[in-house]
Amino acid sequence: MFKTPVLIINFKTYAQATGRRALELAKVAEKVAKELNVEIVVAVQPVDIRLVAENVGIPVYAQHVDPVKPGAHTGHILPEAVKEAGAKGTLLNHSEHRLRLDIINEAIQRAKEVGLETIVCADKPETSAAVAVLKPTAIAIEPPELIGTGISVSKAKPEVITNTVNIIRKIDENIPILTGAGITFRDDVEKALDLGTQGILVASAIVKARNWEEKIRELALPLIDLK
Repeated sequence: MFKTPVLIINFKTYAQATGRRALELAKVAEKVAKELNVEIVVAVQPVDIRLVAENVGIPVYAQHVDPVKPGAHTGHILPEAVKEAGAKGTLLNHSEHRLRLDIINEAIQRAKEVGLETIVCADKPETSAAVAVLKPTAIAIEPPELIGTGISVSKAKPEVITNTVNIIRKIDENIPILTGAGITFRDDVEKALDLGTQGILVASAIVKARNWEEKIRELALPLIDLK
C-alpha cells in the first residue's frame, strides 16, 4: 500500500500528460518524490500504464478498471491487464466516470482478487460513508462542482472535509482519507491536511502547470510535516 501522507496526480486524458509526455511528467514526479522523500502516486491512462510503470519507481495507478473477468468483454478495462502492465492500483468512481454503488463494490472486489489497491472517489460525506463500508484502500472526497476550478474544497467547503472525516472514522478508524477538487496552491494542501485528511488528489493544477517540477514541489512540501 502507498504510504501516507500522499500526493496523487491524476493525469486524466490531458494532451500534456499523454503518451511520452505522460512518462516525462511521471519522471518529474519521481524526481521530486525522491528529493523530498515523500510519497507521490501517478494515475495514468490505461494505454500509458506499461510505458510509465516500466520507467519510474513511484507507484502507478490506472484511472479506472471494470469489474469483469477475463473473457468476452470488448472495450472494458480488465483488472488483470492493468496489474500485468505494472499498475499498483486504480482510481474508481471519479466524478468524470461515476459508478453505481454495487458496481463500485464489484470493482473493489475484483481489484482485490488481482492484488490492486483502490482509491474510491466520493462526492459528499454520505457517499464516502457508503464507500467506507466496502473497504477500499482509500477514499478521496471530491465535490464535483469544484473540480478543475482552481477553487479548493479545503477553502470553499471545509465542512465537506470535516464531515467526511468524522463519518468515515465512525466506520473505519484507519482507512486513509484524501482530499481533491480545486487543490491548486500550497496553502490548499496545508488546509486539507489540517482538516484531518492524509493526502491530496490533484490533476489540472499540476498537469497544466508551466513548470511541472515547481508545482509538484509546492504541493508536496506540506506532506513533509506530517511524516
